[in-house]
Amino acid sequence: MNFVKDVTKHEEMWEVQHELAAHKIYSMCSDLGGFFLKIAQILGKPDLAPAAWVRKLVTLCDHAPATSFDAIRVVLEKELGKSIEEVFETFDDKPLGSASIAQVHRARIKGDKRDVVVKVQHPGVEKLMMVDIRNLQIFALYMQKTDIKFDLFSMTKEIEKQIGYEFDFKREANAMKKIRRFLYDNNRKSPVLVPRVLPNLVTRKVLVMDYMNGIPILSLGDEMAKRGINPHGKMAEAAKFNILNSLSQAYGQMILKSGFFHADPHPGNILISKGSEVALLDYGQVKELPDHLRLGYANLVIAIADNNASLALQSFRELGIATVAKCKNEQQELLQLAKTMFDTEMPPGTTTLQPFSEDSSIKKISVEAFPEELFSVLRTVVLLRGLSVGIGINYSCAQHWRSMAEEALVASGRLSTSRKQKRRCSSLRRLYPGP
Repeated sequence: MNFVKDVTKHEEMWEVQHELAAHKIYSMCSDLGGFFLKIAQILGKPDLAPAAWVRKLVTLCDHAPATSFDAIRVVLEKELGKSIEEVFETFDDKPLGSASIAQVHRARIKGDKRDVVVKVQHPGVEKLMMVDIRNLQIFALYMQKTDIKFDLFSMTKEIEKQIGYEFDFKREANAMKKIRRFLYDNNRKSPVLVPRVLPNLVTRKVLVMDYMNGIPILSLGDEMAKRGINPHGKMAEAAKFNILNSLSQAYGQMILKSGFFHADPHPGNILISKGSEVALLDYGQVKELPDHLRLGYANLVIAIADNNASLALQSFRELGIATVAKCKNEQQELLQLAKTMFDTEMPPGTTTLQPFSEDSSIKKISVEAFPEELFSVLRTVVLLRGLSVGIGINYSCAQHWRSMAEEALVASGRLSTSRKQKRRCSSLRRLYPGP
């Protein structure tokens, strides 16, 4: 007797299970709060999780449980030293959005016709978040003893440091001003919009900035449908490409040229304004790379873009990424690992990654040591990949950033213009070999 697998029925059964799991994970992360809301952001990436998970968990990016307005009023008035009525002409007590660390309200300052956004920290969340992260570190040490041979503990140490920074809104305000100045000064037109900070209304737990008008990137498809635009038509594809191109341009410049970058491009932090302009919000997670890592990463970008396995191996060593091979073709597997970690392009015919499958490079190449400071770059690329899959465009950030990587190396004196030309010719021969 032959048994024939009904693929459609099989997928329908899995979809039911995914829906159940999504609701359970959503409830758990929502109830526990703290760092579990950030875990939901990671699990809800379209290149990593089933569609049912993405639909449910992605709402926790900016629709996490909100703090009552009475509690927000206490924090706000204590920080500013004045009543809300003394500072603001209007103040919407219903938040525009709420995330793991803070929630934001729309308001208008007295004597000013512009609308602003007031970001207020959830009371008591800092202590809760740090307990969660220490528990995560214990779990990471355990996981490193399994067949997942990756330096997870170093990552959790960097997470602990970065999350700690997020609770200082004065630091965030300075970061926002620095990135805004860099992008606006180094482009005829900044690839992304960055809110302007109101410096007289910034404390450790309160941050007031310009209100950015736009729709959340997650609502882009719904907005197109409302306007009768075919989401797969030329107009929609052009808009999506412009959005992705703007984000990629901004991140390439920040990481490779400045070394100081916004490290949290999850969907809740991205608004789409008129003309497909992109507004980048929330500068709580920023990172400054030391020059040796910035330039080492520039080399790795070129290696990935050129499919250059030997340069990828050299770049890993330069960056301090220590690996142990468990396969024969070490260089090729290491190049594949580099692409999985540091490029946004998905393999042909796939929409989700399987990082821990038997064929995965992570199983074939053990990462014994990974520099903590590089984790923010890894996380940023992973989030950008999730965004590109989410809007339906498969692209390579390494290809997009290649010229910026070369410019960074030339500016540092590590790559002369003649060597740059030779390297480019070599890469063209590798990509387009002769007969």
